[in-house]
Formats: sequence, structure tokens, C-alpha cells
Amino acid sequence: MKKLFIGVLFLGALGLKAQYGSMNEILTILEEKKGINQHLENESVDNKKFVFIKDAEDHTERDFIIIKGNNATYVEVFDDKATGETSSNVFTGDIIRKKNIISLRANMLENKKVPIPVTKTLLLTKQKDILYLIDINTKDRWIDEESYSKK
Repeated sequence: MKKLFIGVLFLGALGLKAQYGSMNEILTILEEKKGINQHLENESVDNKKFVFIKDAEDHTERDFIIIKGNNATYVEVFDDKATGETSSNVFTGDIIRKKNIISLRANMLENKKVPIPVTKTLLLTKQKDILYLIDINTKDRWIDEESYSKK
């Protein structure tokens, strides 16, 4: 009887460990999708260009963030669908990076200081060897142009 009880306990412990292992793998995958618990401190964003494209009914918006060292350029390009005209705004500023968080402050619009700078707080994530910046406030996803153009 004692051997049977120990055998059932042993098999139950193995089953519990297997469940915990698969549950842990699922949680790890979900955390990676959300960008949580990724250690990307050594991932360089220097000389990177990130792209965000938004399609509305009347216009298409293409935004770019170009990072060179601690300096950044933020470009907004608007394509009007009705007239076919294109307009753009080019902001320059700087970034501060702490671990996976990148703070962008663009306070110059085409070499003129603006009273209210464009600010973005972005979370650096990596999924399937592709770098993303996720805007913490709007949840917009900016993809690394280099990895986007490879596909």
C-alpha cells in the first residue's frame, strides 16, 4: 500500500511539473508578445529607422523615427487621397533610453523651435528577430524598416 501511495504521488508530481512547464512557456510567449520582461539593453537602436503607417478614409499617414546616437528625427508624411497631394513635417530632437524604454522629444520643426514639442514614450520589443517600438500611450507599433524591407 505504501509503495502504491508513493507511486501515485510521484506520478502526480511529474504531471504537475509538466503542467507548470507548459504553462510557464505559454506565459513567456504572451509576455514576449506584450514586450514585457525582454532584456534588450544590449540591442542597438543607433542608425535605425522605424516606420508606422496609418490608413484613414481620407488620407494615409506615414511616420518615421530615425535614431542616430542620442539625436532623433521624427517625420510625418500625409498623403491626401482626394487630391493626391503630399505634405510633411520634419521634427528633430533627442532621445533618452533606459533599458527598453525610449523617450523621444522633438522640439524643432524644420529648424524652428516649437512651443510644445512632440513627445513619445516607446517600448522596445523584439518578436521573431524583428525590432518594434510600441507607443505606450496609443499602442501604435513602429517596425524597424530594415527588417520590414527584408521580407
